[in-house]
Amino acid sequence: MRRSPLLPIFLTVFVDVLGLTLVLPLLPFYAEHFGASELVVGVLAASYAVCQLVSGPILGRISDRVGRKPTLLASQTGTFIGFLVLGSASSLWMLFLGRIIDGLTAGNLTIAQAYISDVTRPEERTRAFGLIGIAFGSGFLLGPAITGELASRFGYGAPALGAAALSLTSIVLTATLLPAKPIAPAAAPEAADAGAARPAPDVRVGRGDAFRRFFDRPLARRRLLEFFAFSLSFSTLIGGLALYLERRFAFGVKETGYIFAFSGLIGGSIQGGMLGRLARRYGEQRLAVVGFATMVIGYGLLGAAYGLPALLLLVAVGAFGSAVVRPSITTLLTKSVGRDEQGAALGVSQSLASISQIVGPIGAGWLIEHRALTAYGLMAATFAALGLFLGAQKIPVGEPVEL
Repeated sequence: MRRSPLLPIFLTVFVDVLGLTLVLPLLPFYAEHFGASELVVGVLAASYAVCQLVSGPILGRISDRVGRKPTLLASQTGTFIGFLVLGSASSLWMLFLGRIIDGLTAGNLTIAQAYISDVTRPEERTRAFGLIGIAFGSGFLLGPAITGELASRFGYGAPALGAAALSLTSIVLTATLLPAKPIAPAAAPEAADAGAARPAPDVRVGRGDAFRRFFDRPLARRRLLEFFAFSLSFSTLIGGLALYLERRFAFGVKETGYIFAFSGLIGGSIQGGMLGRLARRYGEQRLAVVGFATMVIGYGLLGAAYGLPALLLLVAVGAFGSAVVRPSITTLLTKSVGRDEQGAALGVSQSLASISQIVGPIGAGWLIEHRALTAYGLMAATFAALGLFLGAQKIPVGEPVEL
């Protein structure tokens, strides 16, 4: 394990996610502290995603051309500066500035996923992508709980400054531990032939051309649409969760942090101990279908939760779903394109995630501002139901299968 090329990328992503999760449950309360309404809170979350929508495909293509490591370092530097601005904010516009700076350089996850694709065989990829899930789960377990303590003791700026310190640590880890040139594993002959049959991507093509290239392929299009449905559902839930908890249960930043931490505990436990075995036994497509179904149940029943036991049960159900869907769909996407296209494909998926992170928080904020808490949960569940519908469709005879 010490020699595994996945270890440095895991450490890098873990520290990045830990920094992110220090800020995630904090932002709604931080913004309300400066007089923001529920809708403005959603717009604040969306401002990051709007900038990420511009930067995501560009960073993906740059990483294909100049390498994963230098692109990742540039992205992490932007995150570090953004967190510093958040930590020193004295008004609402500074919160927006911090999120915009971070969003314009946001590519950490996409580049990390492309790196994993570089160094793993297709049959190993779901388990490898599960490492990112473990990083997310561990970050969600530790970060929000720490946020509650820091914010209650030292004010809203303290968690953001802590996130900046973690981001700086992540830069050091990437610079010192991550190999500059990942060595691709030996591919099976048939996989190599299939990959070679596709033309090499032109790094100069625009985002529209990248979308067109992958959406013209039936299988890649389906995987991207499944990922989009997942991202819409998850972004809606996360974008409104703190506001929902504040209004339904009168939770503050500390209690909200513990709910996020509980969700991270469930997700990290699944992705750390079960995901690889489940993928080998049932396959990624079945896992994705089951995950979408549990997201529909967990998110859709939030409006009926008035007590803490019911809330924790629904959070656990939803966390299980998102924990198995994300790595499964990501693996299926990378298998549906050539090896030399994976960075660009993941860049397109990041663009779709950015769109969802615009739609989800704004929609959730608008509904919660109008006290439509049940509709907020149903909105997240509806997007998950769309993913369930797409995943349940059989691949028509004659369509190419994943590499």
